Amino acid sequence: MNFGIIIIGDEILSGKRADKHLAKAIELLGNRGLQVAYAHYLADDPQRITASLAEAFGSSDVVFSFGGIGATPDDHTRQCAAAALGLPLELHPGAHALILERMRDIALENGHTYDPNREDNVHRLEMGRFPQGASLIPNPYNKIAGFSCQGQGDGAVHFVPGFPVMAWPMMEWVLDTNYRTHFTQDAHVELSVIVMGAMEATLTPLMQSVQDNHPVKVFSLPSVDHPQYGRHIELGVKGAPEAAGPAFETLKRGLAAFGADLGPELVRR
Repeated sequence: MNFGIIIIGDEILSGKRADKHLAKAIELLGNRGLQVAYAHYLADDPQRITASLAEAFGSSDVVFSFGGIGATPDDHTRQCAAAALGLPLELHPGAHALILERMRDIALENGHTYDPNREDNVHRLEMGRFPQGASLIPNPYNKIAGFSCQGQGDGAVHFVPGFPVMAWPMMEWVLDTNYRTHFTQDAHVELSVIVMGAMEATLTPLMQSVQDNHPVKVFSLPSVDHPQYGRHIELGVKGAPEAAGPAFETLKRGLAAFGADLGPELVRR
């Protein structure tokens, strides 16, 4: 199962705010033995958002979409999700009830009389309008729910706010509620070694040979000015532990044949 990330907002692409969602998604998935397969960053452009969501719904991937589900003029995600699915937006009964509850809470906190017909309160109900058939994602921060829509097969797109304090617990809830059977322990490992002063071009045939003969991915991360190792390459393999171990031994034998100057070995799970 592939897990994808969509991060929406002009403020990310303009540099007004730094994205924190991708790093957190990698962490939350990694804690459950899962990985991010891809990530897309999108501006607040309805046409582009709709196209990206249509692609997500047409796949069997599990996709988390961050941002744009509010009710201000620059929030387009709910409308784009409906357009991508070819479905109308509907006020979800459960979301409606939660929004009313939140409005009562706000009135009580501020010592005001709750008036559901006040203009701003009526407008808040827009945040509960989701594509027909959507299911709710509970929001433990302020009760304003996110939503999920089914894609192809076991795939789905899960929509959460752009605020990390809301989005991250909501993503965890979705994972733990819907995908627990996919959680694995020690399903993936990276084994690598620091190769001092090496050139990637020289090592490419060895890398290709290891990848051709073992069911792993081979990777190289060159650096020219590392404070500890100076010019070097972190060269390694990643995959299932039972495949990565033999592949890494093959890689190290090849490096020894080159007479390579090897530094520390690294393990990441």
